[in-house]
Amino acid sequence: MSAPHTDVEQVESANTAFYEALEQGDFDELSALWLAPSDLGVDEEYHDPADTGVISCVHPGWPVLTGRGEVLRSYALIMANTDYIQFFLTDVHVSVTGNTALVTCTENILSGGPAPADGGELGPLVGQLVVATNVFRRTSFGWKLWSHHASPVLAESDEDEEDADDDTSA
Repeated sequence: MSAPHTDVEQVESANTAFYEALEQGDFDELSALWLAPSDLGVDEEYHDPADTGVISCVHPGWPVLTGRGEVLRSYALIMANTDYIQFFLTDVHVSVTGNTALVTCTENILSGGPAPADGGELGPLVGQLVVATNVFRRTSFGWKLWSHHASPVLAESDEDEEDADDDTSA
């Protein structure tokens, strides 16, 4: 078993690699970071991979996705429809207990969609604030993602603030 500070560093590294793979659109690297039945020593030929180490993912506004096929398909779709994405992680906290690690963070996301049909520049850049929980599991191949759950942070609009000011002046 590793020293606790080493585990935290390894989990931080795995978490960073996950976001870097997304930014670079590296589907193979992203796939390798997710837990697979073979990481658990399960022979998929004789066992249903859905019954072993099931991974899950919740993207903001999406339903829960379970199983490697569904989760990895979702990332393929995101990568195919996002020309630019960058994550600035803040409030990162790592907790390791035995063979399980929990990472909570705020994803400050800057992304741009496909260029318009007229062949212009990249679509408009959009910023989004998302809180995320990433669960990792220790394997003989290192720390692998077991679950990712991301939820949007709802920010007050200027209109909401004006309504609140109106309520107090009445």
